[in-house]
Amino acid sequence: MNPKVAPLIITAYKKTVLTQPKLVGMMYRHQYNKSLNRFTTLALHRIFYTHTKNVVHQLRPDIVVCTHPIPSAVISRLKRLGEQILLCTVITDYDAHGTWISPQVDRYLVSTQEVRAKMIHQGVPPSRIKVTGIPVHPNFWEHPGKDEIREKFKLKDMPTVMVMGGGWGIMNDEVINDFLIRWKDQVQILFCLGNNEKERKKLEQDPRYNHPNIHLIGFTLEVDKLMEVSDLLVTKPGGMTCSEGLAKGIPMLFHHPLPGQEEENCHYFTAQGLGEPIASLDTIVKWMDRLVGDLAGIRQRREEQLTSIARYRPMESAHSIIEMLESKTVPSS
Repeated sequence: MNPKVAPLIITAYKKTVLTQPKLVGMMYRHQYNKSLNRFTTLALHRIFYTHTKNVVHQLRPDIVVCTHPIPSAVISRLKRLGEQILLCTVITDYDAHGTWISPQVDRYLVSTQEVRAKMIHQGVPPSRIKVTGIPVHPNFWEHPGKDEIREKFKLKDMPTVMVMGGGWGIMNDEVINDFLIRWKDQVQILFCLGNNEKERKKLEQDPRYNHPNIHLIGFTLEVDKLMEVSDLLVTKPGGMTCSEGLAKGIPMLFHHPLPGQEEENCHYFTAQGLGEPIASLDTIVKWMDRLVGDLAGIRQRREEQLTSIARYRPMESAHSIIEMLESKTVPSS
């Protein structure tokens, strides 16, 4: 909506996250029960409002679905100023921060009953909240043949760890990575580095990472396949990545959650027995020993986990949006 200003905002946010994570956490907690303030909404109005209004008038959509609080706030302001449009907001974390909440949102699609309860506590009418789970690509709910995947990516059928750094590839903790590769003779390690080409080239030039059981992978659209043949996922606990791991039933280790929503995601998945924070290097040792010594047991428990997550309905969010379109009515307050 604003190709000149948006990259500056994203760059500033990334620098703040990397250099001042405690500040990000403090701001998150300070604003937890508050919607965006008037100054912030005015700034968003100046940056995005005209562009957004023009696109809405050009496309004339029946419904707008937002998966981030900023576009949700912009569309909410459009509605507040008279635009007749349905607004559905998908909360893509396992927490309910106040910045997601606006009276103009017609329906919220949320991850869990716990998030629904938090939103009701913040004053959102229950009729406007539907628990659907976080929607992930349908490929993550499919389970293709592992042998074909291994052949495609030149992988072995052996204990396999997948390390993900998020969409920005910012998980480049040398201590964790260098500690993991101590098991490279017994464990296959896939480093998925996203768009972080600088880090990928750096690791390629490091002789310790030049090993047939270590794979350095840049940006890929086949994360679902790599998860399918991995036995453990080491990741930042972003809402989408955790949801993809949940769909695959893969056990997860959470690396340095950012203060705020990543911490809340980490708490939720740990409490559910679906993951564990890396409290120290001992956590890595424990899981490497399990992979080497009890791979069959880990894979068996994963199959049991896949059975238990059958209660999640991956198409529920799409059905809810279609239901809104068919009824063309705003849920009652």
